[in-house]
Amino acid sequence: MLVLGGLSAFGPLCLDMYLPAFPEIAARLGASHSQVQLTLTACMIGLAVGQLVIGPLSDMWGRKRPLLFGIGLFVLASLACVFTDDIASFTVVRFVQGFAGAAGIVVARAVVRDLYSGAEAARFFSTLMLVFGLAPILAPVIGGELTASTGWRGVFAALSIFGGLLLLAVALGLPESLPAARRNTGGLRAVLRAAGTLSADRAFVGLSLTTAFAGAALFAYISGSPFVIQDLHHASPQLYSIIFGVNALGFVIVGQLNGRLVSRYGPRRLLGVGIGVNLVSALALLLTTAIGTLGIFGLLVPLFTLVASIGMISPNALALSMADHPHIAGSASALLGMLQFLVAAATAPLVGLGGPGTALPMTITIAAVSTLSLLALTTLARPTPTPVTP
Repeated sequence: MLVLGGLSAFGPLCLDMYLPAFPEIAARLGASHSQVQLTLTACMIGLAVGQLVIGPLSDMWGRKRPLLFGIGLFVLASLACVFTDDIASFTVVRFVQGFAGAAGIVVARAVVRDLYSGAEAARFFSTLMLVFGLAPILAPVIGGELTASTGWRGVFAALSIFGGLLLLAVALGLPESLPAARRNTGGLRAVLRAAGTLSADRAFVGLSLTTAFAGAALFAYISGSPFVIQDLHHASPQLYSIIFGVNALGFVIVGQLNGRLVSRYGPRRLLGVGIGVNLVSALALLLTTAIGTLGIFGLLVPLFTLVASIGMISPNALALSMADHPHIAGSASALLGMLQFLVAAATAPLVGLGGPGTALPMTITIAAVSTLSLLALTTLARPTPTPVTP
């Protein structure tokens, strides 16, 4: 559980730990806010592409070998971030860091599917959130302290150390969950066939889009909130870290509540509740920002419920989408993750289009993708009625 939680934490750590350092990175590297946000986009694209490559490889070679390669590359990329001195090089290395970190995310999901399915898988994913949910709570707090004491480069030095420790833990403590007899031995042809099978599954595509658009709302918040909360509302990096951590704590608590409720109500019903809360929160966020009279309080309350709703959306959508594809769990996990991070990467830059003086681009973007998430759930991911025999 701890090792899988650490692997799943690669995404939050890559994306969240350096958020408090955004203003300093912009100043030190002579970059604009949009250019700094582009480094977040580059990491998201790396996370998407890396999952698309490493997921199918884990179906062919087993889970452990591709994972060890990815973690090793992550350590090297994190060290390279420490020594970059211009925004272009930093953006390129961030892509490589995301590509490498994708190994942890895609393989962790595949390992869970190797061992569990249905409501049991949803419950395990919810339990796993208690472990990797700590990452978005602790990452900005640690990142804020490191930024204040050592500068932004210290954040990436810490990430390289984390990667090294996890590499050792995987090598010594993670057993192989995919026996040789169950591996995909058909090479590239089998990979393409698996991709075709998944793409033709309407429910899989619908659930993947549901997760991707809900996740895009989260990433729009991640990308825009450092500037909105620190620059627009004059919060310090440390205060921003606390605000971010409180929101992530809501995500963890709802994830644990989901684990307790899923056996009773089922993953599909709870997924619908999560999507409903997500959309209401997004619309409330847009309304309070447009009115502009409630200040930071009107921003933080709907942001909290928006982030918390992901704790109910993610485990149920993952369990439902991967339930019918146990023989290609790595490829299914890869396509899920690729779609999620590509949508997020396309969404994140939109929050900076209005400049540093307004939160409206962030809240409009969040409301739009939350609406698309609901549409994907109620159309493509709608359960097919079982035919009644006369």
